[in-house]
Amino acid sequence: MPAQPLQIGTRGSPLALAQAHETRARLMAAFDLPEDAFAIRVIKVTGDAVQDRPLKEIGGKGLFTREIEEALLAGEIDIAVHSMKDMPVEQPAGLILDTYLPREDVRDAFISFGQGGLAELAQGATVGTSSLRRRAQLLNRRPDLTIVEFRGNVQTRLRKLTEGVAQATFLAMAGLNRLNMTDVPRTPVSTDEMLPAVAQGAIGIERRTDDSRTAEMLAAIHHGPTGQRLAAERAFLAALDGSCETPIGGLAELDGGTLRLRGEILRTDGSQVLTDDATAPIEDGPSLGREMARKLLEQASPGFF
Repeated sequence: MPAQPLQIGTRGSPLALAQAHETRARLMAAFDLPEDAFAIRVIKVTGDAVQDRPLKEIGGKGLFTREIEEALLAGEIDIAVHSMKDMPVEQPAGLILDTYLPREDVRDAFISFGQGGLAELAQGATVGTSSLRRRAQLLNRRPDLTIVEFRGNVQTRLRKLTEGVAQATFLAMAGLNRLNMTDVPRTPVSTDEMLPAVAQGAIGIERRTDDSRTAEMLAAIHHGPTGQRLAAERAFLAALDGSCETPIGGLAELDGGTLRLRGEILRTDGSQVLTDDATAPIEDGPSLGREMARKLLEQASPGFF
C-alpha cells in the first residue's frame, strides 16, 4: 500500500465524481488496495464557475481542465480524471494523457418530458444546448427550431427542462448511464443521425511524465481498444484545430484489425455539413484522422468556419 494516499483530482459535478470513483474502483481492484489508499480531491474549474455565458466567450475547452492540470503540475494531486470530450488535443509540458477506461455508450440522448424524438417537436420548438456541434446538427436537420444556451451539469439542465426554458435538450448517453439516471426520459440517437463529439463517452487519466510509479499503476487499468479509437479521433480533431468554436463530430469504431472513422464539420448555423467515412488498419488510425481532416478542410469554402 502506498505510504501516502494517491491523490485523484477531479471536477466537482456528480458526473465528474462518478468518473473519479470508477477510476478509484478499478485501481483498488487491480492492486487489491483499500479505499483509503486513495483520496479524491475536488478542484474548482472556471468552466463550472461561470454558467451564464457560452464557453467560446470565456475561453473554450481548457476551462474544464486548466486548474486541475495546474494542481497536477504542482504535485498537489497525482492523477487527473477527465471527460475526454472536454480535453484539448495538446497537454501542457510535463503532463501526459495515455490511460483510458473502457468507453461507454457514445450516442447522444434526446431528452424531453413530453416529446418522443426530434421529429415530433413542433415547428419552432425551443431546444436547449450548450454544444456548438449539437446546435449546428440540429439546425441542419430542423432549421425551424429555436436553440437556446443550456449550460450546467446534468441535473441543472434537467431542472431547466422542468421549468419550461426549453421543450427538449440533448445529453450524452454515457453520462446518464454513469449516473444510473434510468428515470430520465431519453431516446438514444443513432450515430448515423447525430455523429457524437470526438472522444464522447471516454474517461482519460492524466499524470506527470516523470511519475514512473503512477505510470505503472495506470498501465494496469488502461483499455487498449479505447486508446486506439481515441488516437484516430483526436488526430482528426487536432488537424482541424478543433476548439469549442468549431462544430465537429467524429467517431472511430473497431472491427477486427480494421478501424472505421467517420468525421464531419459544420457551419455554425447548420447551413452546410461536410462528411467523410474511411477505413484503415488500426495502427494507421492517427494518420487516417489527419488525412480525413485535410480532405474536409480542402472541401470547405472560404468563410466556412
